[in-house]
Amino acid sequence: MIGRPIAVTCGEPAGIGAEIAVLARLALPDLPFFWLGDPRHLPQGTSFAEIASPDQAALVPKGVLPVLAHRFAGNATAGRPDPANAQGVIDVIARAVDLVSSGQAQALCTLPIHKKALKDGAGFAFPGHTEYLAYLAGGASVVMMLACDTLRVVPATIHIALSQVPAALTPDLLEGVIRITYQGLQRDFGLPRPRLAIAGLNPHAGEGGEMGREEIAWISPLLARLQAQGYDLRGPLSADTLFHPRARATYDAAICMYHDQALIPIKTLDFDGGVNVTLGLPFIRTSPDHGTGFDIAGKGLAKPDSTIAALRLAAKMAATRAMTV
Repeated sequence: MIGRPIAVTCGEPAGIGAEIAVLARLALPDLPFFWLGDPRHLPQGTSFAEIASPDQAALVPKGVLPVLAHRFAGNATAGRPDPANAQGVIDVIARAVDLVSSGQAQALCTLPIHKKALKDGAGFAFPGHTEYLAYLAGGASVVMMLACDTLRVVPATIHIALSQVPAALTPDLLEGVIRITYQGLQRDFGLPRPRLAIAGLNPHAGEGGEMGREEIAWISPLLARLQAQGYDLRGPLSADTLFHPRARATYDAAICMYHDQALIPIKTLDFDGGVNVTLGLPFIRTSPDHGTGFDIAGKGLAKPDSTIAALRLAAKMAATRAMTV
């Protein structure tokens, strides 16, 4: 595989990010990517080569990790985030966005950050990676999609309490999520007319108003309006029958109303191989669907499966976007 490399940000230095980047390089010797971070934070004994620019990544021998160095203020201790490194983590993300936005990298794969460490050490003001990337992209409207080989899901509301979902889930929000998802599947997944399944908010999609009236009051009318505009939508559907094999064969992505409604099925189907994709950005961004792994950092227990899947998907999306743009 040839072409511009994928930029891989280091994530939290005290976590498993560096370990899984090294393992992914060994597993994907022909997929061009480089790691952006401080070489001092790599596992002891890592075979790496510093590069001066992304285009040099292709010149690094297989099995050797190409590293675009970014010096941090502190060292890395497994499982113990250092506040001195917080600004470095933030700056690496911004630098990587500049590289992919300028065309020096074909896509961005971000390794896990620790939001509290960034807030404590550098006053990080964003709820997470996705919101910061949207800010760096000029305030783009984005949605989070989780993807594996057998399922794609999009939660309309994300990290809020279940009690807050009915108020947060507005017609404007759901319409925006549907439109961004639809356009993202067209542009980055090569689906001319994506089929979207829309889950109901309430059990049994409200069961005719017996278990909640949101489906009758505004979800169904919204979907009917978008269907009239040409969107291929089904729903609102009962979430408890939405994820078995026969149901999954009828749609390209499922839009869910809250975090667990979306993440439970995909993590059940493919716990290790799920990928976090940000739709709506002007560049490709994927990420492994797990956290920093402080409890296993430095112990040789980290699994690179999700990072490998994220890199493969990023390359595939970039190739699709190049053909459709």
